[in-house]
Amino acid sequence: MEMTKRLLFLDDIRYPIEAYHYTRQDIFLRQDWYIVRNYEQFVNRILENGLPEIISFDHDLGDEHDLKPDAQDFVEKTGYDCAKWIVEYCLDNHLDLPKFYCHSMNPVGKENIEGLLKNFKKLKK
Repeated sequence: MEMTKRLLFLDDIRYPIEAYHYTRQDIFLRQDWYIVRNYEQFVNRILENGLPEIISFDHDLGDEHDLKPDAQDFVEKTGYDCAKWIVEYCLDNHLDLPKFYCHSMNPVGKENIEGLLKNFKKLKK
């Protein structure tokens, strides 16, 4: 039986080793990352396998992350949407938030994700 990968890497194009090159965080050198490329894969992975030990978030998932009023149904969800989902999931299931990183190169998106998750951790204490 394959051991379930307990580290979850959310990014539409990059691999963990690439995040290591600009973050210099040794965690990204580990081989046991499970990679998800979008919101649906992120949600399904957690629903099927439970919370991972660590989640690393990218913000921009795909090219369509800007809100386009004429095509709202087709807007790609972002890492921030995944972060909001994980907060709701933890609240609904009385779980603690896993350890998290945000390896996004989008400074505003990164700040939003980290702010949301840090505030939730504070709230839970």
